[in-house]
Amino acid sequence: MEFRDSPEQAAWRKKVRNFLQTELPEEIRGKGGLFAKLERVGAWEQWRKALAERGWVAPAWPKEYGGAGMDVMDQFILNEEFAQARAPMIGGLGTMMLGPTLIAHGTEEQKSYHLPRILAGEENWCQGYSEPGAGSDLASLQTRAVKDGDDFVINGQKIWTSTAHFADWCFLLARTDPDAPKHRGITYFLVDMKSPGITVQPLVNLTGSHEFNEVFFEDVRVPANNVVGEVNRGWYIGATTLDFERSSIGTAVGNQQQIEDFTAWLRDHRTEMGEARYGSLRREWADRALEVHVATLLAYRIISMQAAGQIPNAEASIAKLFGSELAQRIAGTAMHTLGMHGAIRESSAPFAGNVPQSYLGGVSQTIAGGTSEIQRNIIATRGLGLPRG
Repeated sequence: MEFRDSPEQAAWRKKVRNFLQTELPEEIRGKGGLFAKLERVGAWEQWRKALAERGWVAPAWPKEYGGAGMDVMDQFILNEEFAQARAPMIGGLGTMMLGPTLIAHGTEEQKSYHLPRILAGEENWCQGYSEPGAGSDLASLQTRAVKDGDDFVINGQKIWTSTAHFADWCFLLARTDPDAPKHRGITYFLVDMKSPGITVQPLVNLTGSHEFNEVFFEDVRVPANNVVGEVNRGWYIGATTLDFERSSIGTAVGNQQQIEDFTAWLRDHRTEMGEARYGSLRREWADRALEVHVATLLAYRIISMQAAGQIPNAEASIAKLFGSELAQRIAGTAMHTLGMHGAIRESSAPFAGNVPQSYLGGVSQTIAGGTSEIQRNIIATRGLGLPRG
């Protein structure tokens, strides 16, 4: 693992840093999330335009499709600098997941229609994977798609569908051969969310936010030319991960910034809490700071493997497991720091009331993106070579 930039990488880092200093609108610094990516007005549109001119809306995409064609290390440096500057990325699932999948497996018609619209922010996408009975064991999905003339007719239900209430399109896995082994007989579809028969119902989470949804499909007709790849081979297309920058460096940097913010607050309020409590919290934040350093090193390990042409497997699960549990510990320490103020969610509270929001939202960290139990199984079997239980 090489911790120092090469001269070329140092020059690239400087270029990105200078761009952020001159082009990032101050009013969107530190903002982001699922809903911010849907903004098309004011500073957000200015920011999208600045990124699009450089191909940075989809930096991993080949240049012929409107991306920047960056290699693994250039993407890593870009993401690290964006995280350090608290600069939001633009794009969402369309650029991160669907676009690379279409580039690899889509027809020319599918690519020419969807890719420009994704880059322009004219299409927002949601992911139709999880079902009430198929979460960690996704291959058990039961949503059915039956061929009928030039269409497929889809019936079933998806759940935990982020931003489905805003999405224009959905990339969806459905079972087309119920008699095949469960990892076969699944097909990958592009579904227009305005199609008759689609019902989106909100799922409000612990924080009171509406990001998730459950989506019902009742006799939804999807043209056969909206199938990506081969019929009954959708599992392998759905499992394709072509966003090469998967080191989670942005999360590690964000956690480090949280620690810096909270320790600064702690120092400012030292006289109000007494030396015993201050000392206890200081030691607790020191533990979190050490853990963030570990998370950063795990990110460097993954990116070093990718740069060497290797595929992180157990290593990615280690980073995900450690990072998601660390996020919960940071939220818990933040609540300890604020004491009774940690129960106040109004904007007048410390940190604009976001601490209890983060604490409640952190509950899902060890579930979303693959549960901690699943990650431990991957680490045990693929990393340590232990037999399956």
